Amino acid sequence: MIKLKTKNTFHAKLFALVVPIAFQQLMLALVSASDALMLGFISQEALSAVSQAGQVMFVYTLFQFALTSGAAIFAAQYYGKGDIDSVEKILGIVLKFNAGISFLFTVGAVFTPKLLMSAFTNQPELIEMGAQYLRVVGPSYLMMGISQAYLCILKNCGRASTSSMISSVSMLLNIVMNFFLIFGIALFPRMGIRGAALATLLSRVIELIWALSQALKKDSIKFRRKYIFGNDKVLFRDYCKYTTPILGNELVWGCGFAMFSVIMGRLGTDAIAANSIANIVKNILICFCMGTASAGGIMVGNQLGQGRLDTAKEYGSKTCKTALVIGLISGGLILAVSPFVVRFANLSETAAGYLQIMLIVCSYYVVGKTMNTTTIAGIFCAGGDSKFGFICDTITMWVIVVPIGLISAFVLKLPVVTVYILMNIDEIIKLPAVYIHYKKYKWLKDLTRNNKDVSA
Repeated sequence: MIKLKTKNTFHAKLFALVVPIAFQQLMLALVSASDALMLGFISQEALSAVSQAGQVMFVYTLFQFALTSGAAIFAAQYYGKGDIDSVEKILGIVLKFNAGISFLFTVGAVFTPKLLMSAFTNQPELIEMGAQYLRVVGPSYLMMGISQAYLCILKNCGRASTSSMISSVSMLLNIVMNFFLIFGIALFPRMGIRGAALATLLSRVIELIWALSQALKKDSIKFRRKYIFGNDKVLFRDYCKYTTPILGNELVWGCGFAMFSVIMGRLGTDAIAANSIANIVKNILICFCMGTASAGGIMVGNQLGQGRLDTAKEYGSKTCKTALVIGLISGGLILAVSPFVVRFANLSETAAGYLQIMLIVCSYYVVGKTMNTTTIAGIFCAGGDSKFGFICDTITMWVIVVPIGLISAFVLKLPVVTVYILMNIDEIIKLPAVYIHYKKYKWLKDLTRNNKDVSA
């Protein structure tokens, strides 16, 4: 009976975190879905252009994810230990990094959008249309850098619901504003692609203002000027030590994944459009998978910060089992909805044929993705074991998958769907290595320091 109660308590805690985080991921995915759906009514080219422009955001979020993941490691452990002062020091560190990277992306999107677009497609019409989108959406990157740093800290410090609510509501407003600004409803002008970009920009303004107002509340995590403009040398060194491999991992995996879009972007607008829809469906139905990874990492990190290594080990095992079930359910849902997606997507006959097969591939891809993300980005990182993912993804993406994609597309000139299948085997290839590494339990580490070891 005691064991059953413990099990039920774990899952209650896990899903209390999973639901708001998954809902936040869902809203992010629905923004992309609304862009595609609404712009698809304008033209397939508009859909494809914004999809390719979205790859700039994808690369930007790689930096975002790495920097906030590094912060999450320490925020979860120090919060579990009850050391709020160190949490606020970590906030100051990640905020500086986030703002700096975000500024560079904003400058690039506003002043050199065609150059950025040419990295993902060689079709002049798509480059021109995508550049229009980037010029307007560019300033949102800087706002996102500040707001996401703070929301990450909240999420790992017992306020996942608040963090998710702020992000989710802003994304919901993005979807609503998409409708009015893309089509020119009521008193608004018809702006098309630029309307989608403006909706994103305005939603990020709202998110930033809300996040800053949250920091003003009593007993909330604060922005401390002394931590923003100064560094705790010990924590800064710890942060860089464990974040650098995560950043390397994200860039290795993300740039490899971006190569998929580069390859598909040179196989025609039908391939681009079908790939865009397939990614949207996959991202919508993978929300609970990503939520499980994040929630599991938070729970494991809290236990490690308290020095409860046995409990952390138990939580890791239960999280992995839960992730497998959720991955299988998500894959099944993709298969279930695929006929409806193909039927109602506004695509050419060729693109619809591509999409049908791509969705089948996505159904097994999400199972591997769920397991790997939960272990590598969730459990391993919670204990500071961030090097494994970097090594694993370097070999998988750049030694195996990307070369196969390039050769199959441009040397062997295989059919589009065959190229797509070959480029989506990375998560399956990683599974055995991830399982073996998990069982070594190198991730069972308490990374926190005593107050006397932390120099202000």
